[in-house]
Amino acid sequence: MSSSVSCKTMANAVRALAMDAVQKANSGHPGMPMGMADIAVALWTKHLRHNPADPHWLGRDRFLLSNGHGSMLQYALLHLSGYDLTIDDLKNFRQLHSKTPGHPEVGVTPGVETSTGPLGQGIANAVGMALAEKMLAAEFNTEDCTIIDNYTYAFLGDGCLMEGISHEACSLAGIWKLNKLIALYDDNGISIDGKVENWYAENVRERFESYGWNVIGPIDGHDVEAVSDAIALAKKSDKPTLIDCKTVIGFGSPNRAGTNKAHGSPLGEEEIAAAREAIGWEYGPFEIPQEIYDAWDAKAAGKAMEDEWQAKYDAYRARYPEKAAELERRLSGELPENWDDIVFDAIVQAAGEAKTVATRKASQMALNAFAPALPELLGGSADLTSSNLTNWEGVQALRPDNMLGRHINYGVREFGMCAIMNGIALYGGFIPYGATFLTFADYARNALRMAALMKIRSIFVFTHDSIGVGEDGPTHQPVEHTASLRIIPGMDVWRPADTCETLTAWASAIERKDGPTSLILSRQNLPFVEREEYNADEMAQGGYIMLEAPEGAASVQVTLLASGSEVALAAEARKQLLAMNIQTRLVSMPSTTVFDRQPQEYKDFVLGAGKPVVAIEAATSDIWWKYIRGAGTVIGMNTFGESAPAGELFKLFGFTVDNVVATVQQLLNQGK
Repeated sequence: MSSSVSCKTMANAVRALAMDAVQKANSGHPGMPMGMADIAVALWTKHLRHNPADPHWLGRDRFLLSNGHGSMLQYALLHLSGYDLTIDDLKNFRQLHSKTPGHPEVGVTPGVETSTGPLGQGIANAVGMALAEKMLAAEFNTEDCTIIDNYTYAFLGDGCLMEGISHEACSLAGIWKLNKLIALYDDNGISIDGKVENWYAENVRERFESYGWNVIGPIDGHDVEAVSDAIALAKKSDKPTLIDCKTVIGFGSPNRAGTNKAHGSPLGEEEIAAAREAIGWEYGPFEIPQEIYDAWDAKAAGKAMEDEWQAKYDAYRARYPEKAAELERRLSGELPENWDDIVFDAIVQAAGEAKTVATRKASQMALNAFAPALPELLGGSADLTSSNLTNWEGVQALRPDNMLGRHINYGVREFGMCAIMNGIALYGGFIPYGATFLTFADYARNALRMAALMKIRSIFVFTHDSIGVGEDGPTHQPVEHTASLRIIPGMDVWRPADTCETLTAWASAIERKDGPTSLILSRQNLPFVEREEYNADEMAQGGYIMLEAPEGAASVQVTLLASGSEVALAAEARKQLLAMNIQTRLVSMPSTTVFDRQPQEYKDFVLGAGKPVVAIEAATSDIWWKYIRGAGTVIGMNTFGESAPAGELFKLFGFTVDNVVATVQQLLNQGK
């Protein structure tokens, strides 16, 4: 830091850029950046290990802006410290295709570690990153070489702490003793509706202490040295730390500071001029003197930090070549060289055994087949391991004193689980999966959406997938949930019919690098569906001809299309239709999302262009109509379920062989 530029001046540069960018965009949130600018100076210039020239350097500290509406704070910091983010990028704040979107987006802006905005998920992602760091350190560090050794810093505000997900994630952080997680709390007492004391009055210190956190403060969040000292103290703790920083939202704005008017709208030209005068900022819009740039510039220091770490890593690689190669493989996201053989052998074995099992059990069979070869596979359940079957033979549980465990007990925390998984996936080195009942996917919905938005490799396992849940009743019968997951852009959804399809679904999820996957699995046993061949490549296309009409493609009179538990039902109906001399093709579609990406020629080939299609799924019917050709129909549900044994419910709602056969007959008679 240049001795000629004070910390206050450096903070005022952040304030000015935030005011100017929000004003030019006529949209945004200036209050938080103005209030947290001093905290940012303390962290970014005195503690944060980062290199603007290499935003993906493994040895860097991670910085997450959980209160992502204050994105101009992060953009100003990235610009001033030397990242590839120009003053023109800041002028383009919140504009189409800019590198400075309204909320931080990973993959768009260099130096942004995760996409934030939905409050609370940033701190949950930070918990996941801190957990990944601690686990990789336990696995790869040696007594003489510490190569995984970074802090995870998160800025967060009252909104993040009001959201329930912060409770879910921070509670686990305390249990796991994630001592390299340091959260700096913008304690300004203001939210959109005004003073939070009227709706947020809990004792934050006692709350976090009860989680097992170290709590520092309240301290003056506008005292750079006090904040820096608190961070230094936090680094000595054996617990995660919350630093409570008392701040004034919109600091420097004479008429809006300390009020909700500073939160989410431009200050206006007159107020900005008054704020410039109040903080002693003599420069025009987007004007930063070179001496202030020099004070903020982190390129030289960052290069020195990375060079020092790289020398240490080079020594590690020379001394432990196998460990280094394995770490590099996992961080690159590549799978073991014999992966294809492992998948092939597992499918061949499953086809030979032809077991009648629930697909949740088939999923556990897949884990037993794949997990021993994939040390990066890191799974868990939201207190439903014995129902979700997400552990495998010989797996150890993750515990504070056993960071080599690969099965996580998340407790009843579906949302926190999924957002923590996203943080793990973003850090790298692991392929995380987590499970709950499908009906509880709604609790985690926004984390699922964020995984898709960020295009990350998280695997969400949902069991108890239909009215087949039975006596638990409509509160636990997920009628609409599979369809709701399928409409998330970028989310692959698999609902397999038997062991072979379940293995294929798991393999596809593990192999996928460009987005998340949801696996939808049955509670009840499903018959193994016999077919002439078990082609993994066909199954992996999402939809395929499982059983062709005996007289060939040209003879097809109707195509039965089904997923999951309804495929075996369709296979039985096909037998009766064939006995009636109705040439019937059976198409299994374990993944509509993957099938929809196939070439049109393949889709026409599978569905039979112009031929009637009857789609069958024990769920809402809407999504299946796009596959109906000719005089087809859908056998589905448009109501909630009932509380009764599963067999009675399938009869009640028409998921029977007799109803499928009668529906086909009616269609064909109409055609005549």
